[in-house]
Amino acid sequence: MIVAGIQMDIVWEGPEENFRRVERKVERIMDGQPSDSSRSSTTPPPRLLVLPEMFATGFSMNTEVVSGFASETRAFLSELASEHSVFVLGGYAEPADPLPANVCSIFAPSGEEVLHFQKLHPFSMAEEDRHYRAGESVPTVEVEGVRVTPFICYDLRFPEPFRPVASGTDLYCVIANWPDKRRSAWSTLLRSRAIENQAYVIGVNRVGMGSGLPHAGDSVLVDPMGDVVAEATEYEEGTVLGEVDPREVTKVRRHLPFLKDRRPALYGNLEPGSF
Repeated sequence: MIVAGIQMDIVWEGPEENFRRVERKVERIMDGQPSDSSRSSTTPPPRLLVLPEMFATGFSMNTEVVSGFASETRAFLSELASEHSVFVLGGYAEPADPLPANVCSIFAPSGEEVLHFQKLHPFSMAEEDRHYRAGESVPTVEVEGVRVTPFICYDLRFPEPFRPVASGTDLYCVIANWPDKRRSAWSTLLRSRAIENQAYVIGVNRVGMGSGLPHAGDSVLVDPMGDVVAEATEYEEGTVLGEVDPREVTKVRRHLPFLKDRRPALYGNLEPGSF
């Protein structure tokens, strides 16, 4: 399956303009125009499009405003999927009680929502935990033979939720608004999650200024051995485009059966010890 991650600048709390930007980019990607994608006209079009975290508004703590755009954002994602006959993953803020949620959804070519995920770890350094509630589960959905599991930004720093779903995952999708001053951690952790779980990882980040912070993008697709399949140009809008093959995941796990040597019953009981 061909997957495309859209690395884009985001207009702050301006969903209509962000929708227009995404639509233009998707049209070029699906047409194989090299100005926005490395896909040639002879390469199959992507079957899964991945947009950054809160792509319609930016990573805003103005929850009363941005969560109010949830319905139109969901409608846009659904229409985008059906118009281009493709699966689409996009992140947004949505109303919830007692706090809104930072979420992402996957919509199928039919326009139906087939996955809904809530960010597990609100970013406390930016006081996201005071504005958004934390999620409690990690869903996976099959997209044309590829088992896809999403995570959102700060979730990347925590290996614990990645590992329990590894055996049922071929591709992790990590969407983000990850600032450039911590870009080394972003790139390193994406490769680490791929290596330790022996799965593909696509990280899709924004570029441009958001909440006073610059973003480098550094969007990338990594294979189950931790090698880079495709990457976007830093600080520029663009597309990460590459093939994800679940047979490669199976091959790597059979050849290097590290996952079977895990001792999960032990890990939960480990405590600091001494001689």
